Amino acid sequence: MANLQFDLVSPERRLASLEASAVQIPGADGDMTAMADHAPTITTLRPGVLSVTHSGGVDDYIVVGGFAEITPTGVTVLAERALPKSEVTQEMFDSMVAEAKEAYATAQETFKNEPGPVDDAAKLISDMVAIGGHIGLTANT
Repeated sequence: MANLQFDLVSPERRLASLEASAVQIPGADGDMTAMADHAPTITTLRPGVLSVTHSGGVDDYIVVGGFAEITPTGVTVLAERALPKSEVTQEMFDSMVAEAKEAYATAQETFKNEPGPVDDAAKLISDMVAIGGHIGLTANT
């Protein structure tokens, strides 16, 4: 099986740079898997778990926001926020959910007659809770 170059970068640090056989990406329009010879694509990210399959196994990362650029030879993910799944604690997860809830409250106050931004903020909360379920943490509601 052919491999592709995978790079994951957040504002704080480079989290990964390795050869991968597959990268599962939580795209804004749905999950997608990129492999070698994938058609060139750019997608925005929704909060979710990004999984990278490589010769050493599978690495999972929590990503929030940003975008992924896919080419036939590589995947580059520039995330607004990204952490290895193994580093995410219940306290960190609770903080992320609280931030999403604050964004929702702000959107409700700011966009009283514009459902789009409020719906987007509600979706953010839903995505954050789903992340917790996927990695074995529970949102304190």
